[in-house]
Amino acid sequence: MPAKLIVQGLSHHYPDEYTGESVHALDDINLEVEDGEFVSVVGPSGCGKSTLLNILAGLLPYREGSVTVDGNVIDGPGHDRGVVFQEHAILPWRTVARNIGHGLELQKVPKGERNRKVKEFIDLVGLEGFEDRYPHELSGGMKQRCAVARTLCADPVVMLMDEPFAAVDAQTRITLQEELIRISIATKKTILFITHAVDEAAFLADRCMVFSRRPGRLIATVDINIPRQDRNWNEMSSNSEFTRARDQILKLVRGEVSADEA
Repeated sequence: MPAKLIVQGLSHHYPDEYTGESVHALDDINLEVEDGEFVSVVGPSGCGKSTLLNILAGLLPYREGSVTVDGNVIDGPGHDRGVVFQEHAILPWRTVARNIGHGLELQKVPKGERNRKVKEFIDLVGLEGFEDRYPHELSGGMKQRCAVARTLCADPVVMLMDEPFAAVDAQTRITLQEELIRISIATKKTILFITHAVDEAAFLADRCMVFSRRPGRLIATVDINIPRQDRNWNEMSSNSEFTRARDQILKLVRGEVSADEA
């Protein structure tokens, strides 16, 4: 059975906004993400991770290579991909419930079915009792839970996450990471997760893809052989497989950063 997400020979250039010169952002990226798999992507700052995600989301056109979801070529945004960004991209004039149901409204899902699904995902992300609150009444962590629920509620084939927990405090980030593991088990969604944090990449993913300094190339893939149901931070610090994977990823990233500085 073909992978859910396939990237072949993807390269990307863009003009520098100050000089106008061509910037080589990505070079010959080849990767696959299987159905239900959780894959993280790490690399030095400026290596093209967010560029890759924007291409996968259909927000950035590309000319070299091919990108497909379920065999369909990506040539713009689509319902088969849901995106969670670092910023809380929820609508300030909508309540939690109406934010989560926004995608279903666009799909013209009948109100009864829409309300049922919205409640299901409110319960899944732990926002019971906050259905009628507006974004300005929520904490940063609750806003991101709302953003995750809104993306999942629209039932995308692939979920794309671009450093979604980077802006929250350390304790909230740990809680959100553990909740995302729980949600990934419950929904069986295919997830591609961009992050700068090596610990986060190793904690969340089944596999971590490491990118080189710019132009971004896929230089290594590190398997993390820990069942998702066993992943919690109380146990992970003493887990030898987590330590091995984290240290391997860190060594690869630091090697690229050192080479860039040299």
